[in-house]
Amino acid sequence: MPLIGNVTAPANVLVCGASQGIGLAICAQLLARDDVGLLIAVSRQASHSPALETLAGEHRQRLLRIDCDARDEQALQALATQVSSHCLHLNLVISTLGVLHQAPARAEKSLAQLDMAGLQASFTTNCFAPILLLKYLHPLLRQQPMTFAALSARVGSISDNQLGGWYGYRASKAALNQLLRSASIELKRLNPASTVLALHPGTTDTELSRPFQANVPPGKLFSPAFAATCILKLIAEHGPAQTGTFWAWDGTPIPW
Repeated sequence: MPLIGNVTAPANVLVCGASQGIGLAICAQLLARDDVGLLIAVSRQASHSPALETLAGEHRQRLLRIDCDARDEQALQALATQVSSHCLHLNLVISTLGVLHQAPARAEKSLAQLDMAGLQASFTTNCFAPILLLKYLHPLLRQQPMTFAALSARVGSISDNQLGGWYGYRASKAALNQLLRSASIELKRLNPASTVLALHPGTTDTELSRPFQANVPPGKLFSPAFAATCILKLIAEHGPAQTGTFWAWDGTPIPW
């Protein structure tokens, strides 16, 4: 199955959050594909990641690593300039950015645990960084069939919230979903071949989920490689007709 529909030449792909977890697994699977030409791996320490260094040794000129802290708007602007010096357009951008319990963000259990620093940290990484990434890369996404996919979370669904808690994480992912929905409408007017997706990878064995894995049902804790396979399958199966929608790892839609 083609990575992106109606793309005849090898695709140019950027993954933000590429040095660990799901992002790293996505990079490895993309580089194994013949329909990917240039892969741009972006993270705060992309040039110092041993795993990305190994991939670079195996794939030579197909992998470009760029250091960028996506929480810094000036860094995102510089990233777009650097990417444009290496390619004229991008066909696929995947944001795997997310934080749950990395201080000052935390998985609050009650109103008493809320504070401004934690909420700002959650929103900056989970919400503001992905949409500003899209803003600054948008000039490279205008002329070709393209997909922008960001990892959201089922707990960001307002109608699905039956347990409460995790105030900052839930709210920041819900806000991300709304921003992606709005962006999908604007981009469709500018480029009818554009697709914007919010994707839930399921509970995956990464640093984000490790403190909470004890309550995960058997068979529902996924490896990063499995989550990456599901993400790329969702991207391949959903095009402009589904832009602005929210999907779970297994292909089922998630209510807002």
